[in-house]
Amino acid sequence: MRCALLILAGIALALSAAPVAAQAPAAPNPGRDLVATKCSQCHTGAMFRDGRQDRRGWEATIYRMVGRGGLWTTDEIRMMADYLGEAQGLDAKEPKP
Repeated sequence: MRCALLILAGIALALSAAPVAAQAPAAPNPGRDLVATKCSQCHTGAMFRDGRQDRRGWEATIYRMVGRGGLWTTDEIRMMADYLGEAQGLDAKEPKP
């Protein structure tokens, strides 16, 4: 019995020490990074998934946020609208869980 427990403990230790396949880091995307840092201060990801719009709609939404106190440059607004229009636009595919 004691030997079986030692063997099971050894197997559990070996499995826990097995290397986990590393995921490749996401490619740099300034628009995505801006949305993650600037917009997620107030909004959850569900807001973006549920409010699908084309690029112009996202740009209008971002400018509405500027009217509520958001501080972004025109370049940042352009990058965020480009990213959201592509990733969370009307034709964007739902991400797989």
